[in-house]
Amino acid sequence: MKRLFLLSSILVSSLASSAYAKDLETDRELDDKWAFSATIENDIFANDDSNYTNGVRFSWLSPETTTPHWIERFADASPFFNELGNKRISYSFGQNMYTPENIITPTVIFDERPYAGWLYGSAGLISDTGEELERLELTLGIVGPSSLAEQTQAVVHHAIGAKVPRGWDNQLKDEPGFILAYEKAWKNYLDFGFLGLGMDATPKAGFALGNVSTYGSTGVTFRLGRDLPSDYGPPKISPRISGSEYFVPTKTLGFYLFADFEGRAVGRDVFLDGNTFRDSHHVDKEILVGDAQVGAAMTLGNYRLAYTQVFRTKEFETQRSNGEDFGALTLSVKF
Repeated sequence: MKRLFLLSSILVSSLASSAYAKDLETDRELDDKWAFSATIENDIFANDDSNYTNGVRFSWLSPETTTPHWIERFADASPFFNELGNKRISYSFGQNMYTPENIITPTVIFDERPYAGWLYGSAGLISDTGEELERLELTLGIVGPSSLAEQTQAVVHHAIGAKVPRGWDNQLKDEPGFILAYEKAWKNYLDFGFLGLGMDATPKAGFALGNVSTYGSTGVTFRLGRDLPSDYGPPKISPRISGSEYFVPTKTLGFYLFADFEGRAVGRDVFLDGNTFRDSHHVDKEILVGDAQVGAAMTLGNYRLAYTQVFRTKEFETQRSNGEDFGALTLSVKF
C-alpha cells in the first residue's frame, strides 16, 4: 500500500508537470517587502505525543529588490535557477524534537526511535518566475543535548500539566549537522471564471544531502480557492525547506483548500540512524516514506494564516503504529 501511494505521487507529479505549458510570467513589478513567518508543528493536533513531537521555526524572506547583484549572477550561472526568476534570500532558525511512543520508561527502548533534538539556522536563495519556484538552502545546527530539546519539552509539559518524558538521558549525543537542500515546483494555474475561484496543480521535486538528512523527493499539491497565484502552497517544517514562506498577494482577500502528496527515498536520517561517528541508540529506518497533507490557507492583505494536517507512513521497521500524523500552523506577515 505504501509503495502504491509513493508511485501514485510520482505518477501524478509527472502528469501534472507534462501538462505545464504556460509562458513564464516575468513582467510583474518586483516585490519590495520582507516576509516573516512563524510555524509550529506538533502532534497535539492529532492527540498524540510521540515520534516527531514538535517543531518550531521562524523565517525571514528578503524583498526581491535587495538581493545583491553578485548573488543573482551566481544563481543565474548555476544549474539550479532560471535566469528569468526574481531572486530572494531566506533566513530561518528553529528547533525540532523527537521522542519514542513510550515516554515513561527511563531506559533505552530498543525497538522505538531515539530521543533526539535538532537546533539549527538556515540561509538560502529562492527564485520565482511566476510559474516556477526554485529553492536552495544550507542548514547548519547541532543534534543532541546542546539542542536544548529536553529543556524545552520539560518547560512546555510542566506548563500544560502533561507527563514529562523520562528517557532524555538516552538521547542522541552532540553532533554538528548540515543539510544542503534543493527543491523546484511548477505551478499550473486554471481559472474557473466563477466568483474568482480557481484551481491548480503544482508538481515538485527535490533532494537533500547531509549527515542529518539525505533524501530524494517528488510530489504534487492540488489547490482550490481564490488568488492562487499569490503563493505555491503552505509552508511546512519537516522535511520541507523554508522558501515556501514565499507569498505575494494579488488580491486583498485570498483563500484556498489544498491536498498535497509527497514521496521520499531516504538515504540518511540521523534521528533514526543514530549518531554518525559515535555509537548511539538507533532503529532500522524505512527507505520509502510518504506524506499526505490536507488543509486551508487564507491571506488578508499582507497577512497569511495556514493550517496543515500531515499523515505520514511508517518511518522505521519496528514502529508500532502504521504511521503518524501531526498538525502545522503558520502565520506570515509582509512588511
